[in-house]
Amino acid sequence: MSAGSGKKNIAGKPPSQRQLRVGELLRHRLSEVLQKADFEAKLLKRAVISVTEVRISPDLRYATAFIMPLGGENLDKIVTLLNAEVPRLKKTALTGMRMKFTPDITFEADGSFDQALKMDALLASQPVTRDTQSEDGE
Repeated sequence: MSAGSGKKNIAGKPPSQRQLRVGELLRHRLSEVLQKADFEAKLLKRAVISVTEVRISPDLRYATAFIMPLGGENLDKIVTLLNAEVPRLKKTALTGMRMKFTPDITFEADGSFDQALKMDALLASQPVTRDTQSEDGE
């Protein structure tokens, strides 16, 4: 899922090309850092974490990184631990990026997987399958 997946910011405007570009670059950097980081917490050491999207504010000062651990296990604990590690992760991830401001990063759980499961369940439900079948019984 990309940062430009039709989401709108608080002002109701879609993200700019610059926001999308910076968000995607930051997503790649955070993914690399999370893969290589040596965390103190055992839970973070064992977890395989995907950064699914990074949304950045129009002024490029705030970034929200949406994450999902493999299997979705311990999601809330992992989000809390990562938010505690932000200063160290931010320094490593943003080194070498030439930006006027260093964005504040916040980690959040990615709810899109839950939404996709709900949609799949809805589409597989009996009323929907009944309505989508043709009169021929196909």
